[in-house]
Amino acid sequence: MSTATITAQDINKLRQATGAGMMDCRKALTETNGDFEAAIDWLRKQGQKVAAKRSDREAKEGVVIAKTSADNKTGFIVTISCETDFVSKNADFVAFATSIADAAVANNVKSIEELNDTTVNGAKVSDLINDKLAAIGEKIGVARFERIEAPYVASYIHGANRMGVLVGLNKESAEAGKDVAMQIAAMNPLAVDADSIPAETVERERAIVVDTMKADPKMAGKTDDMIAKIAEGKLNAFFKENTLAAQPFVKDGSKSVADYLKSVDSDLKVTEFKRVALG
Repeated sequence: MSTATITAQDINKLRQATGAGMMDCRKALTETNGDFEAAIDWLRKQGQKVAAKRSDREAKEGVVIAKTSADNKTGFIVTISCETDFVSKNADFVAFATSIADAAVANNVKSIEELNDTTVNGAKVSDLINDKLAAIGEKIGVARFERIEAPYVASYIHGANRMGVLVGLNKESAEAGKDVAMQIAAMNPLAVDADSIPAETVERERAIVVDTMKADPKMAGKTDDMIAKIAEGKLNAFFKENTLAAQPFVKDGSKSVADYLKSVDSDLKVTEFKRVALG
């Protein structure tokens, strides 16, 4: 078996991603020969509650702007990153980020590359970013770009531009859009429903549940079939916690988000959502 060199930087990266202790992270990386994803699974199989792995854990500092088109059929999230919170809280920097997001909306931009080529007051966004970099002395850039289309899109910005949410609905409902966007901001679901979670994610979760159960002395004597049935029950709990439609509605825990939407309109559903957060 080859042995990977585990550096302090590797350990710190795993700590930042999972919240696990330094020694546990070192052992996890050692046991998995430096494989970062396998190390996360190893920690979970040891019974540790690691921080949720989400795509929104990228930019440390910056400004997140969420906006929709005038007809509320297209939504955009633009994240302009920087190095310090001193810059991210500066009103001029927030205005700068907002102007770039406005350009994304006005030009119906579809990618970061297209956004960087878009002009604002006659200058390319990429050039404006280079000018801003030179002016403030920090590395900045378009760190994230998200876009969704739906019959109705609601946008929500939370925590002084530290998080942005877009929610696509199959029909117009401004109140429901806002409520569901706040739900997504607070509860950070993985997907709209169980069918929306990638098969590989489900299989990975199932494998972790099964391996954890097999290592539990209380499961001694249980057949593989029995463990598999119990694992499916645990997976259902995973779906309830991590899928938007099944989550308890934050404003009324007696009903799910799907039930709340039905109470507004029997046909109302979420088609898609995006959530981008700093930190």
